Amino acid sequence: MLAHLDARFRDCAGDAWTRGAVARIAADFNRSADTHLIRLDLPCLKGVDLYLKDESTHPSGSLKHRLARSLFLYGLCNGWIREGRPVIEASSGSTAISEAYFARLIGVPFIAVAPAGTAPEKLRQIEFYGGRCHLVAPTALYDEAERLARELGGHYVDQFTYAERATDWRGNNNIAESIFAQMEEERFPLPSWVVVSAGTGGGASTIGRYIRYRTDLCGQTRLCVVDPENSVFYDVWNSGDRSLRIDRPSRIEGIGRPRCEPSFMPDVIDAMIKVPDAASLGAIRWLETVLGRKCGGSTGTNLIGAAALAAQMIEKGEEGSIVTLICDPGERYLQSYYDDRWIAERGFDLAPWIARLDAFAQRGCW
Repeated sequence: MLAHLDARFRDCAGDAWTRGAVARIAADFNRSADTHLIRLDLPCLKGVDLYLKDESTHPSGSLKHRLARSLFLYGLCNGWIREGRPVIEASSGSTAISEAYFARLIGVPFIAVAPAGTAPEKLRQIEFYGGRCHLVAPTALYDEAERLARELGGHYVDQFTYAERATDWRGNNNIAESIFAQMEEERFPLPSWVVVSAGTGGGASTIGRYIRYRTDLCGQTRLCVVDPENSVFYDVWNSGDRSLRIDRPSRIEGIGRPRCEPSFMPDVIDAMIKVPDAASLGAIRWLETVLGRKCGGSTGTNLIGAAALAAQMIEKGEEGSIVTLICDPGERYLQSYYDDRWIAERGFDLAPWIARLDAFAQRGCW
């Protein structure tokens, strides 16, 4: 019968290069240990345990390592990432660093379309992994990434659209599964709150879905998303209006967006807190005195939200645990968040927030 048919075949599953690329990513994952869960030892924390999951220890240095791995596997298995063709991403830094790592791992060119003003340390890290930085105005980020992909015949990763669908929210060592597995031997193994900030919204979506997927967590653990200034996520969650836009970029790199990204899912979020930028930056200065090392600005946003919720639990006499994230290392921000002149030029007053965290640490008040 086949002799009379015009039959054509494409051996997609047999693409040796794709098989090899997926195998290299799998081997890299197999070599990686999980990230540490740090319990903060503060005088006020008698009945409430506060944890920081240190995502800065991934090979590419941030929480975005998990996302980049998922996005590359998604692109490879969909047939979008091909041998010799460039991979392009719109990113303010950490996602691009992690994607440059995976691009080098599988041997494809990488171009990061980043906002002008991105921390120089981040740009150098992208270039260290062999990526090329293409700086544009923040408002041109998406269009320029699409244009480059189209003209160069490459793949635009588009983390803001595909973050929530590329990650397996039911497991596969995603951030949620990792958190709850590590909490199993703790005093309060089912956290009262998980606190995260949103860049694409994919991480929050993964955690929120996972909580609902695990019947032992649903009703016990709640998800709080913290949002910086110059971001629409908080207002979208409050109003339900996904069309909201602002014309200013977030000053806390990696989180906060001027538009509601497709990966942001308000319906899986139990609470949101709007955090002033001065609070986020004061928090990382304070945290350095506790941990002995520097963390990025989004970690400060997370910490403010977690501390406020912990104080609320202490005031009500509640017991339980709260988990939040260290997203990336502070060494990426030595010329911005850790530069006193940079802070002064932008009119930030960090002292009141550092004092507030000192008071929280001693007395549990907020």
